[in-house]
This record gives sequence, C-alpha cells and structure tokens, in this order.
Amino acid sequence: MYPKKSYVEHVAFYVQDIHWHIRFFQEALGLPLVNVDGTREEPKQAWLLGGLQLIADSDFSGGQGRLGHIAIMTEDLEQALEEVYAWGCTSLPRGKNWVLLPDGLVLEFIQAKPGAIDKLLDVEVSYRN
Repeated sequence: MYPKKSYVEHVAFYVQDIHWHIRFFQEALGLPLVNVDGTREEPKQAWLLGGLQLIADSDFSGGQGRLGHIAIMTEDLEQALEEVYAWGCTSLPRGKNWVLLPDGLVLEFIQAKPGAIDKLLDVEVSYRN
C-alpha cells in the first residue's frame, strides 16, 4: 500500500534580475547557493539552500515573482503519480513526473531516498502568529 508521504522539496520562481535575488537571499538571509544551471556569471537558474529555485527571465516585468512550479518529494513516485492522475491531472512534455493541475499549477514529482521522508516529517516546526 502506498504510504502517501511527501513534502515540498522546492518552489521555483521566475525573476527578472537573478543576480540581485541570489545576493539578497545569500547576504540578507544567509541562504547559500547550492547549484547553478549555467555559469555563476550568467546563471539560467539557481538553487538556494532551503528549497528556493530562481529562474532567470529578463522579460519578466511583474511586481512579484512568478511561480514556475512546486517540487514535491515523495516516498513512492509511481504510486504518487497514479494518485494525481486519478484526480484528472495531466502530464507535461517534460515527463510524466511533471504534472499540470486543472487550475494551471505545475508540480514536479521527485523520488525520495528510502527513509528520507520520515526524517523530514520528524522535524518540529513552530509557527508564530
């Protein structure tokens, strides 16, 4: 039986000035850069510790970042995909793990290493109002 254990692995946003955003998250909040698509001088995308992906889009002119997708880490990729497709979601050309929800939200599903989900779900989070 599929245990239905998942978590949000990262959230991707389109930004006009990727260099500014990288510096901001590093210098203002201490989030280190963990990966880059392209070079550090001309990154197409950048990933920061904590699950933030920045996608360079020099044509973007909105007042807020534009959501690219939400990545979901799951314990059983095949079973999770079977579940979401049963809800009427559709796959995208990128692959069957890229899913389009009926309202246009895009999810990327990623297979977790054995035991990884339980470790993350064991973290206690405290929210302040």
